[in-house]
Formats: sequence, structure tokens, C-alpha cells
Amino acid sequence: MSELLSRHRAVLPSWMPLYYESPLEITGGKGSHVTDADGRSYLDFFTGIATNILGYDVDEVREAVEAQVATGVAHTSTLYLIRHQVELAEQIAGLSGIPDAKVFFTNSGTEANETALLLATHARGSDEVLALRGSYHGRSFGTVAVTGNSVWKNSSLSPLNVHYLHGTDHAAPAFRHMTEREYIDACVADLRDVLDTTAPNVACMIAEPVQGVNGFAMPPDGLLGAYKEVMDEYGILMVSDEVQTGWGRTGTSFFGIGNHGVTPDAMTFAKGLGNGFAIGGVVARGDLMDALPAMGVATFGGNPVSTAAARATLEYVLDHDLQANALRQGSTILDGLLVLRELPTVKDVRGKGLMFAVEMADPKTGAPSPALAGQVLEAARERGLLVGKGGIKGNVLRMAPAMTLSDADAAEGRDILLDAVRAVDAGTAS
Repeated sequence: MSELLSRHRAVLPSWMPLYYESPLEITGGKGSHVTDADGRSYLDFFTGIATNILGYDVDEVREAVEAQVATGVAHTSTLYLIRHQVELAEQIAGLSGIPDAKVFFTNSGTEANETALLLATHARGSDEVLALRGSYHGRSFGTVAVTGNSVWKNSSLSPLNVHYLHGTDHAAPAFRHMTEREYIDACVADLRDVLDTTAPNVACMIAEPVQGVNGFAMPPDGLLGAYKEVMDEYGILMVSDEVQTGWGRTGTSFFGIGNHGVTPDAMTFAKGLGNGFAIGGVVARGDLMDALPAMGVATFGGNPVSTAAARATLEYVLDHDLQANALRQGSTILDGLLVLRELPTVKDVRGKGLMFAVEMADPKTGAPSPALAGQVLEAARERGLLVGKGGIKGNVLRMAPAMTLSDADAAEGRDILLDAVRAVDAGTAS
């Protein structure tokens, strides 16, 4: 055991996981590559959990941050005007497509989702919330309450009355015989049944267009739009959790909810916007945002340094049309990985843009296999590729490379992953 690992375990909580049998310390990075404390280089296909969307050591972001720090002002609080914050809010409001939008900045996706839930429950005078099975919305008391993923749910206690809907379980025994259209119809019928029988006064639905922690499971395109048609009949609000799907990562839409042909009442964001600097927030209809009766601040939310980084990041995404690059590189990678479906240890290969996953299963029983996923994680690292892991059973390899990913790096990462999965599969044949 390394000295740093021993110290980590002595002072940090046991429920905060580390990857790999020999955990990694990343000490340097450039582009899509990182270097560990031993000087070994890796191609990074997980980017700080889908956070470093421009990769590492980006001149434009570094220069924006350095310029702000050079003023001597790293923090003032939301009690004062912050130019970067106003300019960033103007840009996000315009990009959102939400009418008369206003923006509130936080430090994380958890805080952003807490804020969205507060807005919706106040507006509707209700504590009832709809969420999707398999979802993850944060680690705080309120966001754990709407999380439909037992692996990340630390408490059954809740400040909210939550009803979980179908949406990402088309492969489940009850639905696998259905076409996509039939599945959507069944989900909508179930929503109507929930509203008629157990949830008479719902505040909102909160949903991820792609469930990040659940191994990039996703509702079929159009389902969330079909849900919203029903909710509009009742006045129920829709909150799209764009913490992982925002800023063009899906390739086919700048925000993930766009793939469902609908504009939500609010969207939450975090992660990639700051390219590693802590920032999150909510963009919502102005009437919802302004309706809270009490005062509120975010001491560090939208601070000058984070908003300077975020403005530079967002400008880079737009100026370089990284949404188009996400679509192109994602197609290159996913098209190449589809051949893995032929292996007995691979249950599924799926993705959208630069969000793609390989689901591992026991070749004899077909049951989810977290052990095999762990072996692929290690095998990929041995070959110089860093990937992530997720899914309710921990059996899904999930990847979200930098949206600046080059043709060469996309091909290299794809080929390493193919080799790693095939090597693990071959090891099960004996």
C-alpha cells in the first residue's frame, strides 16, 4: 500500500470509493492525456467524471482564470455585482430556450438540483416529486430522496414524497418484447396511473436525459416529451438534470432534453461548464425563479474565478463547435464497439455522442457482473486507458472523454477498450 493511500484511508470516509487495486494519483495533464505520480501516461476517457470537457491544460481557460486572480479578487459573494456571473447568466439563459429565463449559480450539481426542487415544490405547494428508476441526482438529503439508485442512496428518510417511473428499463422482462413505441406508450400509461391513484398533486418531474451514474442508461428519444404532454394537463413542472448531458455532449442536442423535443421549465447544470472549476446552477423560467418568498444567497456560487473559467469554457465549446465533434467522435467509437455485443460477457453496448458504455454480464447466467467490469477497468488501465464504472449493479464501463477528442485519440481509445474487453472475455472461457 502506498503512503498516500494509507493516509487517505486514515482520514477520508470509507464510503468514498477509489478505482483500481492500486489507486491512481494524477499529477499532470495535457489535452486528453494525464500522467500519474510514477510518470506513466494515460489516455483519459473519464475526464474527472465527465467534467473536464475541454481536456487538460487549456490555454483559454487558464488565461481567463489567471487574469481574474491577478486582480486580487477571487471572491466577493453574491451580495455584490460580479461581471463574469452576469455575462455567463445572460449566455446560458439565451442558450437554454426557456422563455424569460433566469439563472442561479451554485457550486455543484447536488446544490443545483436542490435549488430546482425548492423552486418547483414552492411553485406548486406540494412535496410530491416524480423521478425515474435508476436515476442519480446528488448526495444531499433532498437529492438522495429523488435518486432511484440504491447503490448511492444512503437514507430512506425523505423531505419529499417521491414516485418512481419507468424510462430506462426497456430491457426488463416486463418490457423487452415491446417495440420502442410500445414501451413509450406503456410508460405514459403508467404515469397516468400513478397520477390517478397515488400522486394527486405533483410538483415536478426531475429526470436525466441520460442517466450517468446508471451506466448511461437512457430513455428512448421522445419519452420525456410524451411525459411532459401528460404533465402539462396537470400543471406539473419538468426539471431536466443536465449535469452530465449539457453543453453538446450528446452530439445531437446542446442540452440532452432537446433529444426529446421539449423545453423544460428548468434545467440544472454543473460538471463540464467549468472544465474542472467548481460551478453549478439552475436556469429556469423567470416567474419560477423570482417566486421564492425568502432571501437566498450562494456564498461561493458564481464566484469571479469559477465564472471566468466557465465563460472561457463555454466560449470554447461554441467557437469550436464541440457538439459536432462529440457526434463525430462518438460515432467513430460507438460504431467500433458494437462488435463487442457478439461476446458472451457483453450484455449491451450503448451511447449517445461522447457518452458511451459497455455492460458486462456473466457468460453462463447472463446476470450483471461487477467483477468482470472491474477486470476490464484494470485491463484498460494496464493498456494505458482510463475509463469509469457505473450501473445499479456496478457492471457497466462508462466513458465520457473530453469533447475536444481528436481522431487519433478516439481511435486509440476505442482499440484499447476493444482489446481490454476481449482479453477479459477470453479469460472466462476456461
